[in-house]
Amino acid sequence: MRNNSQVRSLTFLLLIFDFPTPDSPTLPTNILNLCVLCTVIGQQSSVNFLMNQRELFLKHVAQTSTTPLALEIVKAEGCKLYDTAGKEYIDLIGGISVANTGHRHPEVIAAIQQQLEAYLHIMVYGEFVEAPQVQYAKLLTDNLPASLNSVYFTNSGAEAVEGAMKLAKRVTNRTQIVSFNNSYHGSTQGALSIIGDEYWRNAFRPLLPDVLHLEYNSFDSLGFINENTACVIAETVQAEAGVKPPSKEWMQALRKKCTATGTLLILDEIQTGFGRTGTLWGFQHFDLVPDVILLGKALGGGMPLGAFIADKNLMDTFTDNPVLGHITTFGGHPVSCAAGMAAMKVLLADEQAIIKSVAAKQKLFLSLLVHPKIKAIHSFGLWIAIEFDSFETNKKVIDKCIAAGVLTDWFLFAANCLRISPPLTILDDEIKVACAVILSCCDS
Repeated sequence: MRNNSQVRSLTFLLLIFDFPTPDSPTLPTNILNLCVLCTVIGQQSSVNFLMNQRELFLKHVAQTSTTPLALEIVKAEGCKLYDTAGKEYIDLIGGISVANTGHRHPEVIAAIQQQLEAYLHIMVYGEFVEAPQVQYAKLLTDNLPASLNSVYFTNSGAEAVEGAMKLAKRVTNRTQIVSFNNSYHGSTQGALSIIGDEYWRNAFRPLLPDVLHLEYNSFDSLGFINENTACVIAETVQAEAGVKPPSKEWMQALRKKCTATGTLLILDEIQTGFGRTGTLWGFQHFDLVPDVILLGKALGGGMPLGAFIADKNLMDTFTDNPVLGHITTFGGHPVSCAAGMAAMKVLLADEQAIIKSVAAKQKLFLSLLVHPKIKAIHSFGLWIAIEFDSFETNKKVIDKCIAAGVLTDWFLFAANCLRISPPLTILDDEIKVACAVILSCCDS
């Protein structure tokens, strides 16, 4: 005899397969077996059973756009991704400048496994002495200028931005924050307030008050920085504008203006850090030292991690009046720190051999990417924006590239530019294949 749950499940299945609903107590054995299966799984699960992963993704995972890439990747290794059908993709995105040492580098995997055997989360940030945090902070500061000697770990780059803004206000006792048009710093409330495009800000107003958005790489902008300015937050190289570096003269003038007015210079190295530009840190190209740097993305070696780094005298203002001036539960998770430290050691190995290979790989990309439809190429290290005449052209090329097994995307503030920011470990042969695909897609 069938119970009500079985009848409901069976009715659903028969409707799906366009069979008449049951009105007889006698049913074929195979149909009854299906009915029992649905009963065991449950009514909701029976629906999910007939839905694939993509449908479940669209139904239950909160979406950020109406047109996600929706690739279902089951494995990543080096510079390659693999989907459920076994299709291989050359990854020219690297998780948006995350996988600098390649996906699942063996040293990173080993470090994660070792830390898993010790402990995961044990206490809120800043209370216990956790070796992965301590040792990674030491490694970072050993490879930074002397004034950048205190690391505050967060969960993400956007959280690092938030913490740095608080630090600037606390240290200077000022409220004004200067950032730049076409800059991107994250989408949390404070970070959103300083990103440089009203299209992204407008729907979420009111945002933070007393924020000035100036023109990047403009000497005229420097006149707006004064004794009321708590900090200037600038990308070392503008990322989502389509890889737009400033002039060395402007960066140094910005540094001098901040020093003269007692303003903290905060450089966002979330994408430029860890070798992306051909040096360990992007600011090394400009012969200056910021007061604070922001890190994320590649910082965790593929695990979620962010940080802002400053002098200890500045950072200690968080410890008093009020105590616990900036706190986080999961910031600097031990597994993330272990992974990030292993990845950084890979980059530093053999006298930074991977980082030193960036210039040659950049040159190879630029030598191959020649086509009448390409209007311009903007690059800084292994970080390239291919400019087309419109977003429509760019999107067609991107879609064809993905279909042909090369993963790429566009830039938030430069929608007509195709993004190239692969793992720094990408091989010359992989570069040649990827470029051939891009040119072929331009042809078609």
